[in-house]
Amino acid sequence: MGEQKVNIATDQEELRKFTRSLLRDVQALQYMLDNDWFEKDTIRIGAEQEMCLVNRRTLKPANLAMPVLEKMADHNWLTTELAQFNLETNLMPQEFSGNCFSVLEKEVRENLKKIQKTLNKMDGDLVLTGILPTLRKFDLDSQNLTPKPRYRALIDAIHSQLIGTAFELRLMGIDEILVKHDTPLLEACNTSFQIHLQVSPDQFVQMYNIAQTLTAPIMSIAANSPIVFGKRLWHETRIALFQQALDVRTTHEHMRERSPRVSFGSGWLENSIMEIYKEDIARFRVLLNSEVSEDSIETIKEGKVPKLRALQVHNSTVYRWNRPCYGISDNGKPHLRIENRVVPAGPTVVDEVANAAFWIGAMTGMAMKYPDIREVISWEDVRDNFAKAARYGIDTTFTWMKDKKISACDLVLEELLPLARKGLTSRKVKKADIDKYLGIIEERAKRHMNGARWQLRAFSKLKKEVGRDEALTILTACMMKNQREGTPVHEWELPTTADLEEYRPVRLKVEEFMETDLFTVQKDDIIELVAELMEWRKVRYMPVEDSKGKLSGLITSRILMRYFTERNRFNGKEAVLVKDIMRHDPITIAPEATIVEAMHLMRDKKLGCLPVVKDGELIGLITEMDFLRVSGRLIERLEKEH
Repeated sequence: MGEQKVNIATDQEELRKFTRSLLRDVQALQYMLDNDWFEKDTIRIGAEQEMCLVNRRTLKPANLAMPVLEKMADHNWLTTELAQFNLETNLMPQEFSGNCFSVLEKEVRENLKKIQKTLNKMDGDLVLTGILPTLRKFDLDSQNLTPKPRYRALIDAIHSQLIGTAFELRLMGIDEILVKHDTPLLEACNTSFQIHLQVSPDQFVQMYNIAQTLTAPIMSIAANSPIVFGKRLWHETRIALFQQALDVRTTHEHMRERSPRVSFGSGWLENSIMEIYKEDIARFRVLLNSEVSEDSIETIKEGKVPKLRALQVHNSTVYRWNRPCYGISDNGKPHLRIENRVVPAGPTVVDEVANAAFWIGAMTGMAMKYPDIREVISWEDVRDNFAKAARYGIDTTFTWMKDKKISACDLVLEELLPLARKGLTSRKVKKADIDKYLGIIEERAKRHMNGARWQLRAFSKLKKEVGRDEALTILTACMMKNQREGTPVHEWELPTTADLEEYRPVRLKVEEFMETDLFTVQKDDIIELVAELMEWRKVRYMPVEDSKGKLSGLITSRILMRYFTERNRFNGKEAVLVKDIMRHDPITIAPEATIVEAMHLMRDKKLGCLPVVKDGELIGLITEMDFLRVSGRLIERLEKEH
């Protein structure tokens, strides 16, 4: 959202004024289209690079965006993102020809090098990934929002539209996540490499529909966002997370349809780019307004190109995965772009540029082959492909042209890469660039390996060897190492525990450390059930909760031993039910506490277990075995050092 001076649309007079400006911008845009004002003779490409900022020692998110910007104030290509642990660089538009992609790669690398040089002074580092593995739910607290009025206005405006009581994330992959959050800041999990392709107005409908068709296979081969809060979810979880993070809808008894602000679209584009802008104004209320001094219609009457600021502001609050963009070139002419928002950041710079070359090349090649893509594939199949690719990534089977069923890798190798090569060649892109970047995509497809699949395999392997937090930290460390070396992801080896030089769990919070897959009983259950469950699951502690998940008590193996030693009696009384023997007031700890506090509490009170409770609800469990695993790993590391 590039417009800085915005505010929440609450004042009715300001809102009416802004809405009038918005409608006049629509009229102005239509006039410029009808009267051939747009640039056609030059086609450019561009990109935006988002990144995560982490603490160098812990590899956890670090709120360094504002200090970095302060130190690099003379770099106008660097800008903020929603959260203080993210940054974005805006790359120079390149004419679509020659060595444009290698120039793009060089610029990204140089920008990241400058940022890293500044981060080095702050004990920080940067990571390129769709979703940072070490990101924690509490990192998305509103206090980590970038302190700029436009972000606060956006968050407050979205929150004001919320029909339910909270924003919810519900997803199932290898694991499952069911979590609610009190702000839309969940969106800050996502980092992307946004790609821009300039399109002439007379080709916009054709190219936009092709962009929609290509979204699924591009996403499948580029996916890099499978892990959220230690849960293995979709291959490109950003898709669902972004929609659900900003989804203000709730369930109803009726069947009325309401569109999410984040969407793939509702059908083919038929006649003009104007259909998108008009639909978005019709479907979504104005969230933000801005002081618009320019009257776009009057500007046109003066023969000048209007900035269409009101339309730009509204367009920035509706999130299509293929977003139409209006801009003014350096030569003063207006132009149109399609912005591909589906490609995640990472795994490396060269992987990102390969994704860009593949998408832009395939867009161009497909336009040469299919004057109207709607004649060979249905909208329903395109929409279904999008959903499947987000979930299954490189493992997806698509419904392609004329109802053909084909795997993602076969589609890329057999159809899309030849089209992309033809498209890039037609624009006189240098053969060396074509071979380099399309070669990376080809190898990914041949080896059936992209960032998402590598992360899933790596994390699943590490989880069998170390605790969850250490596994996520090792995973992140290995990603950063490969990024620095510039090795394309299809060549990455799976990480080992040796890939992390130093693990620092001291500052972990209890909620990062606790076990959340709990087995519990209720107070009216029979004692024999508890005994069997503890034997079956090989556990020494069994929390007791009520039907609402509130902690009622705790059963330990020592309590059971006393019960059976006393021959089905406890403290001299006959015992039958859990409530007869359970500890009624177990000592608990809050999820916000540190593991050092938990360790001291367990040591001082001679406890083997600490239920983790928030507002009376049981949400996790910490046992002495959890600390034994961590201390064991630290001892092993010390042993290797000597």
